[in-house]
Amino acid sequence: MAGWLRRTFYALENTQFRLLWIGTLFSFLGMQMQVVARGYLAYDLTGKNTALGGVMIAFGVPQLLLGLWGGVLADRLPKRNLLVVCQGIIALNSLWVAVMIKTGHIEYWMLIVAGVVQGAGFAFIGPARQAFIGDLVGRDAIGNAVVLQQLSMNSTRVIGPSIAGAFIAIAFIGTGGVYLLTTIGFFIAMATMLRLPPGNPKPRANPVSPLRDLADGLRYVRRRPSLALLILTGFAVIMVGFPYQSFLPSVAVDVYNAGSGGLGLLQSFAAIGAVGATVLVATFAESRRAWFWQPVLAMAFGASLIALGATSNLVVGLAVMVAVGGLASGFQGLNNALTMSNTDHEYHGRVQSISMLSWSLFGLFALPIGIVADHIGIRETLMLMGAVVIASVALLQLLGRSERVAEDRRLAVAAAELRRETRAVAGGR
Repeated sequence: MAGWLRRTFYALENTQFRLLWIGTLFSFLGMQMQVVARGYLAYDLTGKNTALGGVMIAFGVPQLLLGLWGGVLADRLPKRNLLVVCQGIIALNSLWVAVMIKTGHIEYWMLIVAGVVQGAGFAFIGPARQAFIGDLVGRDAIGNAVVLQQLSMNSTRVIGPSIAGAFIAIAFIGTGGVYLLTTIGFFIAMATMLRLPPGNPKPRANPVSPLRDLADGLRYVRRRPSLALLILTGFAVIMVGFPYQSFLPSVAVDVYNAGSGGLGLLQSFAAIGAVGATVLVATFAESRRAWFWQPVLAMAFGASLIALGATSNLVVGLAVMVAVGGLASGFQGLNNALTMSNTDHEYHGRVQSISMLSWSLFGLFALPIGIVADHIGIRETLMLMGAVVIASVALLQLLGRSERVAEDRRLAVAAAELRRETRAVAGGR
């Protein structure tokens, strides 16, 4: 048992990574509560699935426009400073929305503006935080650290949505109170990150312009076919399948007649599955098996969306949500771990920014998916999303069976095995 626990959580033995992990935990807790409050508020103000998609597109557009530059800055600037500044902006943005709600001045367009600001902030936070992991832990622990970082997010999904759903239902707290709590979480995360080392980039013999850095990052991914396949698979799953989260308020209200409490339950059951899957993935994130399970988890996630759309019973839906959350998180964690583990240190920020463009597309796709849901129904839309995910991943796997991808993957597996052996020897001393 002790050996299993160490294999699963060994990156947390690093004090500095543990600080980043704790700060991220508070940030994610604020985010998970805000996702529920924002979705419920948007639907309450308009009564339309399209409005839910509109909030997501407001979050996605700035990430699409700024995301690659976020990766460039993460590889050029002190990562701690970048994280602290952007986290502070997001906290103030959350506080503004809370004040508008509490004073009775909140309107739908304000959620759009807040989404744009938040999306811009996370365009820089995401790559910097992921690249920071590479600075804080050894190369042999990157994959495990990336998955454990996701565990912090999934852990907050267990309690965050339930707390938010319960507080929304309490008149004197409501959505405004939830936004105030998320603001506190963001400020705590910012204070924790101030205790980290600067995360300065390595000095370069020949400094180049940010534009050349950006182009160099894109060329790097193009030269690594297995890395490109990981990123494309992430695009297919996240931008088509993950928008299901945006429409859970509609599922809770229109399908299950369960209101904000039902929404919190759906989110929490998905999070329970996500935590379990993430812990499991952490044990083999850097092994040979990771390459096999990555597409399997992706297609199984698509099948779980089909199952969610097929049920109209809340109890059955909650059981399906455990699978939806677990498979989504398992795929995401494994895909991120493989991407980081197979990227050279000086490219961590830029490669992560390319990978995270899928979240921008997630926001952009939410609007047309919402339009489809308003025309054919949310259940039918969920089943269609699942089918497209399965077909897309299967097609990418077929296209990726080239000799270049196979050779690149063999080299990646060999390097991972060497890192595992090195860690095992070091641990036995």
